Amino acid sequence: MHPLILQSDFGYADGAVCARYGVAVNVCAGLRVFDLTHDIPQYDIWEASYRLIQTVSYWPEGSVFVSVVDPGVGSTRRSIAVRTATGQYVITPDNGTLTHVKRMCGIVEARVIDESVNRLPNSGESYTFHGRDIYAYTGARLASGEITFEQVGPEVAADSVIELPVIEACMHGDVVSGTIDVLDVRFGSLWTNISRELFLKLGLAHGSRVEVTISNDTRTLYKNIMAYAKSFADVNVGEPLLYINSLDCVAVAINQGSFSKAYNIGTGITWRITLRKAPRIVYE
Repeated sequence: MHPLILQSDFGYADGAVCARYGVAVNVCAGLRVFDLTHDIPQYDIWEASYRLIQTVSYWPEGSVFVSVVDPGVGSTRRSIAVRTATGQYVITPDNGTLTHVKRMCGIVEARVIDESVNRLPNSGESYTFHGRDIYAYTGARLASGEITFEQVGPEVAADSVIELPVIEACMHGDVVSGTIDVLDVRFGSLWTNISRELFLKLGLAHGSRVEVTISNDTRTLYKNIMAYAKSFADVNVGEPLLYINSLDCVAVAINQGSFSKAYNIGTGITWRITLRKAPRIVYE
């Protein structure tokens, strides 16, 4: 028996999340069920993808993740289950939710869910709650050992798993650029796709000053110089800083403040960030 971890954009205002728990417990009363998050913004497939890569590889081999952010529910989009390169399983709509897992962790096997077998008995003709009737049910059966991965459904090419558009971080001359992928939601920090390895090619050490520019498709919203800090304690309260986050990528924050709220910064591939070593200023 393996852990079952649930993610969705359902929130807790009604019984949707609790219903999925009930399905899992009915499959196997001893199943351990955990929540990744149910506060994904409505229909935000990109954020669902990022929260998976933030979490999946830290769980034991055999763990089963069920992620349901599904604006296409009831359409022709596939219901899919995959096995990652690190041995976990993810069950989700094939709508781009697996983008970051596929790119950063790796998918070694994929199967389309056979809904004629892996569907909650007596769930009627409803096609609007696959998160309960198909995904939670199939995930619980897989996690509990009631079915094997091969019994989920027919195998499909791992390369066929749908990905959302991504812009790779890059370096041109003395400038590193990337995108603001997601927020550290509770604290308002900006998490970018610029890896530590790429950033360090600028030749910077902790305590160095970095020129940070943030823009979207229409304008530049921020341009200033801040410290490259080891931790938040390295700068005064209210000061901005650049640091390496828990995914080993560059992040930007305000010590005990929300950078995203302060400067009205959003996320996604239209939000670009560029970094360079701050020019030396000599005062006469």
